[in-house]
Parts: sequence; structure tokens; C-alpha cells
Amino acid sequence: MADVAEDRRPRAARARQVADVLRGEIVRGRFRGGRLPHEAALAREYGASRNTVREALGLLRDEGLVERCPGVGTTAGAGKYPHGLHRLLGLAETLHEHGEVTNEVRAMSLVEPPAAVRDRLGLGTGERVVYLERLRRLNGLPLSLDLTYLAREAGEPLFDEDLERNDIFVLLERVTGRPLGVAEVTLEAVNADPHTAAVLDVPRGAALLMVERLTHLSDGRPVDLEFIRFRGDRLTMRGHLRRHQDGREE
Repeated sequence: MADVAEDRRPRAARARQVADVLRGEIVRGRFRGGRLPHEAALAREYGASRNTVREALGLLRDEGLVERCPGVGTTAGAGKYPHGLHRLLGLAETLHEHGEVTNEVRAMSLVEPPAAVRDRLGLGTGERVVYLERLRRLNGLPLSLDLTYLAREAGEPLFDEDLERNDIFVLLERVTGRPLGVAEVTLEAVNADPHTAAVLDVPRGAALLMVERLTHLSDGRPVDLEFIRFRGDRLTMRGHLRRHQDGREE
């Protein structure tokens, strides 16, 4: 970072810069469950003033990543769970090293889907789908609210499956007898509406990670369209990107 004496930006801008780097360190587990260095040490490490570091820590406190206690110092919270973007896995498969994922089925029925959903699943006019809504918890704590539309041939057999303890992906491969292939994924940030906030136990307007995912079977048929709202304070998305493919620049 630039020398503090030469940096003429507003302190809020410098604090945000420090917070971004420090956030990454916390998420990657550098201080997991432990105390962060004193403000003076952090100021030296990040080339910032103590006031800037103090403001950066305030930003991270507001995000729920750290706790600041007089006489104790700053400690890292539980951190965020990593969700990879480089493989097509269910939530329990992804987070198996971090605890038990359980699912509360809030709704499941055969419905007439909106035209946009029908088109994404490649269905004809009048075809129905299985709609599934689940609250997903990790170690008993709310993590995501999943709204899922399933092609009928794959979704109907799931009425007889254990949805509370299994990922949909695992069940889909079982009932269709075919592995999953590829998925189209869109990520965006949204604010928690009053209903979602109550279900996920977050304040109204809290930041959520919204994932829209259309999953295909290995033969190319779209089978599963999901709208997933993750708690932004408990999950982070990670992936590996390559600039070159097959020796050519994309």
C-alpha cells in the first residue's frame, strides 16, 4: 500500500482498502476463532494509520466477521464457509468437512410453472413441474433458502425420497439413472426481503448471495432450475479461472 504520508484519499477509502485485504485473511482462516494483532501491528503490516485500521475493523465488525471488546481486543468470528465454483456438487457434498447439512422441506407440490421456468427447462405448454422449497442448515444454523423447479419425470420420484438428509443432486442421479452434466450459474447480490429475512434469521435488508443455477443431465437435458439465497455472512464463493484453454487465449 502507498505510504500513509503520501496517500491523500479520504480515510474511508483507505479503510475500505485495508478491510478488503484483511477480510480475505479472515475468510481464509488466518485468525480462525482467535485474536487479531493489535491495531498498531496491523497498521505496520498494512501501511496505514491506526485510525484507518480502527475504521477498517469497524467495517468488518458491521459485517459480523470480527468482534471488538474493550480490554480484550479484536477477535475473529466463526468466519465463512467456502463454496467452490469449479465442480458441480450439492451443498452437503461441498461442505461435508464443515459439519452436517440438514434440509427443512417447507413446500413440495406439482405445479404449473411460469412460462420463463418452463422455457428454461425446455418444456412444452401445459407441462407441469415439481416445485420444492427448502431451508438448509449447517450444524443447525440457517444457511440458505432454496427454491427449486424440477422437470416432472425427475421430480415426481423425489416425493418418496429422504429430502431432509440428501442433496437433490445425489437423488436426481439415483432416480434418473444418469449422472449430471453441466450447469449454468449466475451470481448476484440481493437484499433480504422480510419473508426471507425471517426464514434465514437475518435482519431485513441483509446482504445475501443469490445463485440461479440450471442443471442438465449428462445427455444435455435441463432437469433442475434453482434460485438459492445464501446468507452473505456465512458463505463465500471460490473458484479457479483460466485465461487460456486448449492453448488459445479466450
